[in-house]
Amino acid sequence: MAKKTAHDDLLAPVTLAVGQEELLLDRAVREVVAAARAADADTDVRDLNPEQLQPGTLAELTSPSLFAERKVVVVRNAQDLSADTVKDVKAYLGAPAEEITLVLLHAGGAKGKALLDAARKAGAREVLCPKMTKPADRLAFVRQEFRGTGRSATPEACQALVDAIGSDLRELASAVSQLVADVEGTIDEAVVGRYYTGRAEASSFTVADRAVEGRAAEALEALRWSLSTGVAPVMITSALAQGVRAIGKLSSARGGRPADLARELGMPPWKIDRVRQQMRGWTPDGVAVALRAVAEADAGVKGGGDDPGYALEKAVVAIARAARSRGRG
Repeated sequence: MAKKTAHDDLLAPVTLAVGQEELLLDRAVREVVAAARAADADTDVRDLNPEQLQPGTLAELTSPSLFAERKVVVVRNAQDLSADTVKDVKAYLGAPAEEITLVLLHAGGAKGKALLDAARKAGAREVLCPKMTKPADRLAFVRQEFRGTGRSATPEACQALVDAIGSDLRELASAVSQLVADVEGTIDEAVVGRYYTGRAEASSFTVADRAVEGRAAEALEALRWSLSTGVAPVMITSALAQGVRAIGKLSSARGGRPADLARELGMPPWKIDRVRQQMRGWTPDGVAVALRAVAEADAGVKGGGDDPGYALEKAVVAIARAARSRGRG
């Protein structure tokens, strides 16, 4: 979800959207355009890439109009603007025109940082649109999407949706919209399963769940399906690591209610119940073996080996065997 760090006037003279998450950048633009058209239905919107913004172009677009029309000028990939055009933008920031809103989309890195700093110094309204690389960030995004619609979804449903869809925020947002439109009442895990069963079977967390449950054949099947449908190997190693670590954390924790353990271990209560079911058959030695297998797979996936798929298969088999280590003891 985009975070606003300055005043929240959508019609501020300058809006600076910073980050690389395309969905959030597009939403930042749509919000400004919608506000401008609410104020003036005839608002003129110009959406430009760096190659379309030559020296002098901004001055033409922002020059006073005989009809005093409202205008929104969107500049995408502002970090790629030429040096001469950056000078034009900086000059405009010092004296923005009335009835015009300039929206600068900037990746936020070192490239073009002088323009970024100038916009902030000029008091631009800023919207943060960071790339969501962590599963926890995507989970928070899904929860916020449901809250934004005024609908209720269980924690298990939100997690199941992230597991099923993966890392594409546009698809996650679309899935939330579909569920909200099609389903009445609270959206639970069963509903998500009905809609996205095929996607869920290809998720990295399905691979991890089957592996830590000792179901090697099913884990390998899910792994091969995941890789064939484009799931990144690094996401699978991450899910495997999370699954094994959760087993280790809970097996070494003191007994207690799920809510108490959740606070102690930093897990949601529903996950405590799931991990308790998964940890049958595990031993401390088994956890250690599984963690080593995950570390080796991680090295293979990140360049230490020639075949990431094979590295993952070895890890899945080792984890599934470790899950049954108590029975072999």
